[in-house]
Amino acid sequence: MKKILMSIFIIGLTAQSCTKVNENVYDKYPASEFYSTPAGADDALANVYAKITGSWGSNYAGRDNCWYDLNSFSSDEQVIPHRNTGDWQLDFAQLYTHTELPTLGIINNTWNWAYSCIYSANLAVAQLTSAKADPAKIAEARVMRAWLYYLLIDDFGDVPFYTDNNTNLSKITQTPRLTIYNFVVNELKTNVDQLSETRGGAYYGRFNKWAGYMALAKVYLNAGVYTGTPQWEACLAACNKVASGGFTLHPATANAGSPLGNTYYDLFGNVCPNDETIFALYITENVVSGNIYTIRSLNSANGTALIGFNGWNGTIIPGDFYDKYNASDIRRKQFLVGPQAGGVTYTETVSSLIDPGAAPNEGIRDVKFFPVPPADASGESNDFPVYRFADVLLMQAECNVRLGNVAAAAPFLNQVRNRAGLSDIAAPTLQNIYDERGFELNMEGHRRQDMIRFGTFLQSHGAAPNIVPASPSYMQLFPIPTAALNANTTLKQNPGYPN
Repeated sequence: MKKILMSIFIIGLTAQSCTKVNENVYDKYPASEFYSTPAGADDALANVYAKITGSWGSNYAGRDNCWYDLNSFSSDEQVIPHRNTGDWQLDFAQLYTHTELPTLGIINNTWNWAYSCIYSANLAVAQLTSAKADPAKIAEARVMRAWLYYLLIDDFGDVPFYTDNNTNLSKITQTPRLTIYNFVVNELKTNVDQLSETRGGAYYGRFNKWAGYMALAKVYLNAGVYTGTPQWEACLAACNKVASGGFTLHPATANAGSPLGNTYYDLFGNVCPNDETIFALYITENVVSGNIYTIRSLNSANGTALIGFNGWNGTIIPGDFYDKYNASDIRRKQFLVGPQAGGVTYTETVSSLIDPGAAPNEGIRDVKFFPVPPADASGESNDFPVYRFADVLLMQAECNVRLGNVAAAAPFLNQVRNRAGLSDIAAPTLQNIYDERGFELNMEGHRRQDMIRFGTFLQSHGAAPNIVPASPSYMQLFPIPTAALNANTTLKQNPGYPN
């Protein structure tokens, strides 16, 4: 009887499921309504920010093998040598020695990451525009997209350009760098004033008005590289807009509670201070990406003694870069050289970068992002400062010097120097500003761009016996990755590189 009743029950359910197909649906939320709400608009934007922060091989900064590594290791400020123990692939040293090829994984990762972010930004713009969302939220999506295209033309020059995802991506040809530059400038100028002026809180880690003007200032700062026509006055005006947001330099005072002994290093800790930070990436290890920069630098024994878990024995600071720092500069505290905790002695001299590679304890180490919890052997939770007010001051100094206003430049430069414990420079030169940018912004992803703008990127650099010879001019752009060329046969390789 139980079997018969169960069979009847099943047949009844089947019949009902076959005939009653118009049940009420209680969880449907039309996109036009959802994205018009504050929560819906923020959801659309959050998808883009999540892509920007990313994870291993797909991120702006924090994790490895993507945008940060491409733009940092190709400069003179840091390198990961291959170790004579067989550790570490050659990618990082090849970037530092300017011997990279289009097949390099970090190049491909950066390309894919940027276009993944742009796809999400296009989607957010479309969703918010269609829903007639808050104009400030639409503007925020458009500013993010413009910023991403700025990063692309900075690295690769002429690149595929699209703002509508209903496009055959395998057929998009390259758009000239100048055209995309003009798009970026127009998008930023049109939208930044619609962004929120709120600093911190719900806008920590987001593009508010001040971060938008900072992006515009950066684009103008490098306009001469992108277009052949410098825009120093426009850059200065954008910097002045950022400064009107009330930012100040974070204090630098002795602090026994800090691992590096100074409140200056609060800037690179758990939450980037609101007084100086203009735009930051929110990071929490094993939750939202991670920050690996100190862990990647320390070796195993030193890491265990200093922070409680193994380091990766990777990143080192070239001796010629380290030697430029004044001994009294508080920013020099971030470097470890000589005897260290755990019975380790780091040498300044490095015997080899590629073949056979460096010995395990060769190379100066960097702890600027001293780990904050939660942290483990795979990373730490330090947020990453994309843009800081110190950068604004140095841009103001640079623009004034380039415009012939040396006296006006001095106060901007000296604010940064004084905080670091250094004396004033009465009549700063471009060399002074270039050096100061290296001292202040090292390990923050700005160096390659600065070197290109100041004309030093192609020059010989490094310390004996690892002196990198001068590079050909085409290396100011990275190659289009081989995988992208294979996927889209309309693309053309940047001059000088093989396909």
